Order: sequence, then structure tokens, then C-alpha cells
Amino acid sequence: MNSTSLEFARQLDTSDPLGKWRSEFWIPERENGLPEVYLVGNSLGLQPRRAAEFVQIELEKWQQLGVRGHFESDLPWMPYHEFLTQPMADLVGAQADEVVMMNGLTVNLHLMLATFYRPDRKRHKILIEEHAFPSDYQVAESQIKHHGFDPAESLIVANRAVGQATLETDTLCDLIRQQGESLAVVLLPGVQYYTGQVIDMAGVAEAAHSVGAIVGLDLAHAAGNVPLSLHDWNIDFAAWCSYKYLNSGPGSVAGCFVHRKHVTNPKLPRLAGWWGHDKQTRFEMKNHFQPIPTAEGWQLSNPPILSMAAVRASLSVFADVGGIAPLREKSLQLTAYFQQLLEQALGDQVNVITPTDPEQRGCQLSFQLIGVAGRSIQDQLESRGMMTDWREPNVIRAAPVPLYNSFEDVFRFVETLKVLM
Repeated sequence: MNSTSLEFARQLDTSDPLGKWRSEFWIPERENGLPEVYLVGNSLGLQPRRAAEFVQIELEKWQQLGVRGHFESDLPWMPYHEFLTQPMADLVGAQADEVVMMNGLTVNLHLMLATFYRPDRKRHKILIEEHAFPSDYQVAESQIKHHGFDPAESLIVANRAVGQATLETDTLCDLIRQQGESLAVVLLPGVQYYTGQVIDMAGVAEAAHSVGAIVGLDLAHAAGNVPLSLHDWNIDFAAWCSYKYLNSGPGSVAGCFVHRKHVTNPKLPRLAGWWGHDKQTRFEMKNHFQPIPTAEGWQLSNPPILSMAAVRASLSVFADVGGIAPLREKSLQLTAYFQQLLEQALGDQVNVITPTDPEQRGCQLSFQLIGVAGRSIQDQLESRGMMTDWREPNVIRAAPVPLYNSFEDVFRFVETLKVLM
């Protein structure tokens, strides 16, 4: 059978053991009643059908119990965030006491740097990559200024080699070692948002620690996408949103990781809040702060229950599927099929900038459109129900997510793009 045919794509879907999970998600439909080809889960994941049920339970509890909902029922609100801890820890390769769901991604990065970025005249630099997501750059720059240092001296940017779209691990680690004892924090993505490159997180951590620096990760595009081993890689801290590959809804509560070697140290400086105080004495309402000896010790306020209910729904899907391993297996198949179709259908009309090495990419393929007004092509794709993400200059980011995207989705997208090109 022709591997570039619709029949072949459907055969792949028929033999896909994860194909049944597509029906567990709401696929947006157009006015003609046809489902979109939704390849933008790297921006906002689709809604699990069970999310409404999980949220409705908490709405009814609020309706029927009022304030008693904090302490009554099978899932009381007071410890509600704890119901998310183990399944989230499983997804990011952490111990349960190293993970907490709280705040938003950028807030969590600031909270982590409030603890781990303690600059002095000798060690004051933060290293980021040149195409860091704007929030990461702004977090690093503002933290440097907050401590009275000059970003022109204290912000180190790892650049790509001329003509290269991605970061070379050796070059990155060499730069870390060159900065030596002046380097305070290495702040990098787990998966680079623009190119979809998976960073060698373990290698970076080893290089950073060899010069005495702290390593922190922005896992916005990695959590729920690629296998992670934060504890074993000896990552100091990490933060991630939950509305992309974790499918918990727009602006939903974020995740945070602090390595066990740090969580039991009550002397670590931090921005403190009542919800991070020791649970046994919290309601004695004393002003002296005694942090919980887990990642929970960085909490500030009581958690948003309705948002966390959606997170719990999504995590239950991941658990039922069997975790990240089977999803990763399908993801590798989807992206390989995707790249094959792009190359065969469009040849030198597209340039895939995501690494070809499967170990260096997740769900996302980013590709440049050659010789056309790319934004116009993107608009026409969207008008035809092909949902992807546009980034200047001339780059489309498309992410076939293994939980709900099919091989037929990929086929239909490439066929539509071919016609438009």
C-alpha cells in the first residue's frame, strides 16, 4: 500500500492501540459539522470529556456544603492539591515530596529564583538561550535588576551556531564551563518552544553543577510531552504550565519541582505565604513561618479548586493510558510519519527546523515555508479547519498530540498544505 495515501493513514489508525483515547476529548467542529485537524496542543490542549464531570463535582460540593467543603466529602478542598501530587510526580520523574501544583508558570519561576538566585559580586550571572520564551527572558532580566545588578553584565545568552536552528549541547555546556564561578543560575527550557528541540537536560545539569551553578528548567513544552527524570537528573528546580500537553484548560494552575536535597532545608530564603506553613500548626495563626519540608513549602495561597479539578481529570487520563511511555512511542511514530509526508509532498518548499533525531524532539515539528507568503498560507489553513501555530519569520509549529491526534489528521494537514503551496 502506498505510504502517502489516505488508506495507509487509516490503516495506521486502525492498528493504533491508543486510537480509542481520541474519543475521550472534545474535538472542535466547524460550522459544517466536520472536526478540525487540531495540531495546536502545544499552545492549548483539548478538553478531556471527563473534565466537566470533575469540575461539576466541586461546584455541587460548593453548592451543598459551602465552607464545609474544605473538610468534608471524599475529596475535601483543604488537601485537594495533594490529590494531584503523585500522578504529576510520575509524569515528570520526581518524588512526591518534590512536586506541588500552584500559581502560574512565570510566578513559579520568580518564586524559585527568589530562593536560588542569591547573587554576589563574584557569582551573579544567569544563563538563558537566545530564543528563550519572552517570559523567561523577562523573569531573568527583572531578577537581575531586582538584586541591583546590570543585565548587560549578568545576563549570559547562549547563541546558536551560524546557520543552525538549534542549540548544540557541547557548545552550551562549553559556555557554562567558560562562565565558571561567575555563573549563578542556568535557566533553560526542557523543550524549546520555537524549534521543538528537546534540550539535553541531564547534560546541562551536570555542566552547571560542575561550576557550582544552580540549574532550573521551564518545562512548559516538555511536561506531558516527553519523558522526564527530574530527580535522577539532579535538576534543582523546574516549573511548567498545565494547559498545553497536560490539557487542563486555559490559564490553569501550574506545576513546580524542587529537588529533595533542597526541600528539607528550612533555612533556604524564600518568598513565604501562609499556605506554605507547616500543616500541623497552620491554624494556630502564628506569624513565625515554619515551611512544610516538601515542595509545598513554597506555596503562598490556598489553591484554586475548580482549576485543580480540571487538572485532576486530565491526570486521570494519563494514568488510564499508562503514563508517558506509550504516549512517547506513538508520538515518535506520528512525527516520523509527519516528516516523511512533508518531505515527499513538498520537498524543498519546506524546511523542518526541528531536529531529525527522534530523541531530540517531542510532539512538535516546526518548519519554514520557502518562497511563499507564509502568513497567508497559515490563514488559509485555518480557514480550512487546519489548526496550527504561526511564528515569525515564516514558521509553522504543528504538534500531533498522541492522546487525541490521528495519523489521518497528519495526512489531511499535509494534503491541504500541499494544495495551498
